[in-house]
Amino acid sequence: MDIFDRILEQAGPLGKYAEVAEGYYMFPQLEGELGNRMTFKGKEMVCWSINNYLGLANHPEVRKADAEAAARWGNAYPMGARMMSGETKLHKQLETGLAHYVGKEDGYLLNYGYQGIMSVIDSILTRRDVVVYDAESHACIVDAVRMHMGKRFAYTHNDIVSLDKNLERATKIAAENGGGVLVITEGVFGMRGDQGKLREIVALKEKYKFRLLIDDAHGFGMLGKTGAGTAEEQGVTDEVDLYFSTFAKSMALIGAFIAGPTEIIRFLRYNMRSQIFAKSLPMPLVEGAIKRFDLLKAHPEYREKLWQNVRSLQNGLRERGFDIGDTNTCVTPVYMHGEVEEAMALVKDMRENYGVFCSIVVYPVIPKGMIILRLIPTAVHTEEDIRITLDAFSAVGKKLKDGAYRDFVPQPLV
Repeated sequence: MDIFDRILEQAGPLGKYAEVAEGYYMFPQLEGELGNRMTFKGKEMVCWSINNYLGLANHPEVRKADAEAAARWGNAYPMGARMMSGETKLHKQLETGLAHYVGKEDGYLLNYGYQGIMSVIDSILTRRDVVVYDAESHACIVDAVRMHMGKRFAYTHNDIVSLDKNLERATKIAAENGGGVLVITEGVFGMRGDQGKLREIVALKEKYKFRLLIDDAHGFGMLGKTGAGTAEEQGVTDEVDLYFSTFAKSMALIGAFIAGPTEIIRFLRYNMRSQIFAKSLPMPLVEGAIKRFDLLKAHPEYREKLWQNVRSLQNGLRERGFDIGDTNTCVTPVYMHGEVEEAMALVKDMRENYGVFCSIVVYPVIPKGMIILRLIPTAVHTEEDIRITLDAFSAVGKKLKDGAYRDFVPQPLV
C-alpha cells in the first residue's frame, strides 16, 4: 500500500473531524496577554489551558528581563553547539543552580523538554540494558523507550506489585546480557494529576539493583517545601538518581535540564547527540530562565497562592459531585461519560455560553465513552474565575446527563 493512502485511511476518531474541528476544538487560537483571562473567537474566556502555574509568563520583571536580553544579545548568540562554540558563563550558572536546587551535584541545560528527555534516555542505555517504565508515562518517554534497542517493559500505572514483577524479569535479562536496569516514572502524571509512587519505588532498591530517572515536569516549582519537586515532597531526593524537568510548566519558557551525579552529567555532556549536534540555547532564553528561577525561589507566596486556587477549584468540583479522580497535585481532570460528539457539544456550550475555556481529551487518548476536561489552575486565577467555572460545570454537567448534547452534529466552522 502507498504510505499516503494508508495515512488517509487511518485518520482516526479525531482526524475524521479535522475539517469541522480545527481552529476550535483542536488547534484553537487563544489571543491576548497570557493569563487567567484570554480571548477566543473574539470573546473573553476564563482560561484553564495554559501551563503558567506560578503566573510568571507575564510577570513584569520577567517581561523586562526578556526584552532587555533580546535587545542585548539578539536571538542568535551564542552560535554553534555548546561543545564547539556555544558555551557561556550564564549557561553554566543556570544549570548548576538548578541542579543544586533539586539536591543534585551537577546539571545540564537542554534545549527542549520533549527532545531532552528522549535524548537522555537514548544516551544512557545500551542494547544490553533493560528499561522498566510506568505504562502511563508521557509520550516523550514512550517515544524514547521505543527507540531503545534492548528489552523494555511497561508496568501497570503506579502499581508497585506490577513494577516488582517486571523488575524481577528485567534483572534476570540484564544479568544475562551484562547490562543494567533503568526505571522511569513521572513525578506528576500530567493527565491524571497523581504523583508517581517514588517512596515505594526507591524501597525496591533493597531488593533489586536499578537506577531511577524521574520526569518532574509538573512537579518542579510546585511541589515540596521549597518547590524542588516531587522527590522533595516525598522525601526521597537522594534516592532519585537522575532528575529531569522542563521549563514549560512552572517557568513558562522553552528549555529543560537534567540533574544527577557529576560523572554522569559529564558523560551526558559528551554523548547527548541532541545537544552535541544542535545549536546552544539562545541567550535571551537563558537569561529569561535565570530571572524566572530567581523569582520562583524568592517568592514562595506564588506557590502558596497557586495551591489556594487548586484547593478552591478541586474542593468545589468535588462538592458539586464531579469526579476528579486521584489527583493530589495542581493538575485537575474532570471525568465525564459521553461520546466524542457530545464532548464537542459540551465544550462549545461551555465556551460560547459560559465563557470558560479548558482542554478536552477524548478517545483514542482515553477509552471510548469517556470525556476528560483538564484544568490547569495558576497563581493568577481569582475566586471569581473559580466561581464562574464551577457554575459552568454544574450547568453543562446536568445537560450532559440529561442527553442534551446527544444529537449534536459538528458543523464546518465559519
